[in-house]
Amino acid sequence: MEPSLNVLGGPLESCSTDPMTGFYRNGCCDTGPEDVGSHTVCVILTAEFLAFSKYLGNDLSTPRPEYRFAGLKPGDRWCLCASRFLQAAQEFAAPRVVLSATHSAATRVVPLELLRAHAVDGQTRNGDGVTGG
Repeated sequence: MEPSLNVLGGPLESCSTDPMTGFYRNGCCDTGPEDVGSHTVCVILTAEFLAFSKYLGNDLSTPRPEYRFAGLKPGDRWCLCASRFLQAAQEFAAPRVVLSATHSAATRVVPLELLRAHAVDGQTRNGDGVTGG
């Protein structure tokens, strides 16, 4: 199995282990054939996005102990479905994106330019800290 790549062409970095995220709950936005939702975009959650997601029927902020899910809060990192990110961007509610931890497969759904437009400051190229471009 080849190592996963991020949207910048480098190795896929961890998104979050606290809370534990990813389709495979390994902290990375890895994907595979089982991941029909393409949980590939590493984001830093905002109150605005969490409210938007709840409004659309996917409540990420309410704890669900029966699923060992503590609920998410603004500032948490999370592997988001690429289609949900695209929808949030179209509704001006998109959270910030961590490009180095966003799987290259995300670009099958979300244009790279859109991911870059929402990137965390200083993260437009792989690890060099250069902005713009």
